[in-house]
Amino acid sequence: MSVSFPGFEAKKFFTDSEDGPIEISYVVGGNGPPLLLLHGFPQTKAIWSLVAPELAKQFTVVAADLRGYGASSKPHGKPDHSTYSKRSMAADQHALMKSLGFDQFFLLGHDRGGRVSHRLAMDFPESVSRLMVLDISPTLKMYENTTMEFAKGYWHWFFLIQAEPVPEMMIGANPEYWLKNHMGRHAGTGIFSPERWAEYLAGASNTESMHAMCEDYRAAATIDLVHDRADRAAGKQLKMPIRVLWGEHGLVNKCFKPIEDWKELALDVSGKAVPSGHYIPEEIPAVLLAEAKQFFR
Repeated sequence: MSVSFPGFEAKKFFTDSEDGPIEISYVVGGNGPPLLLLHGFPQTKAIWSLVAPELAKQFTVVAADLRGYGASSKPHGKPDHSTYSKRSMAADQHALMKSLGFDQFFLLGHDRGGRVSHRLAMDFPESVSRLMVLDISPTLKMYENTTMEFAKGYWHWFFLIQAEPVPEMMIGANPEYWLKNHMGRHAGTGIFSPERWAEYLAGASNTESMHAMCEDYRAAATIDLVHDRADRAAGKQLKMPIRVLWGEHGLVNKCFKPIEDWKELALDVSGKAVPSGHYIPEEIPAVLLAEAKQFFR
């Protein structure tokens, strides 16, 4: 494991799925109520390395690589993109927590991990006692309210969903250039330690991982919207407390109203903008720690 989680144990979990056996890489450490941490794109569980050791003083912390990312399995996507639907990705993480004996747990997700967390909480509401999401509004809301400003700033949403293998081939021609452009355009790459950067670059340079990441976005623009619209049509709402944090310097703050957006599908929503760009766990770990300890205590 290239990025250190002091006091944590690195493990593997195997689960069966419609896409065959899936291996989930994770670290676990600490004592207390269980807290699952899910990372975003194009990253890994390494995003939590600045906050997980401190959280482990109060919680049993599980930080996992999503399907398709990091050291987890990277199956090739099916034509309907269901392999990387948030439903499939959430089921992996729910099975992981069940295997550890946690029938109910706290959940914290950043970026894509926040979207997986949304689906996990919707599909397994009895398992998630409290949910915190970082720098996102719901996927359906973001697509239905796309503006010119959002499309220009989040152009990767529309690039990565292009048919296989167009984005895979283009990124594969120079993964480091792509990564520096994508992750550095808002806050610069200096916020990432050399160890974390090397792990993110390894993912972008891996053809199977890059395909999986594209499929994650293709699913978000297709099958995930089918699931989200079905929830809306059925009047399903999240009943657990939800805390939303978003970067005041980021595009979500400019283009969306996260509190109002989440209140459309949840009963108990609070949150605020924080002094950060998109990468909250790495830009302002102390602020996130204070928020998480307060919300999950």
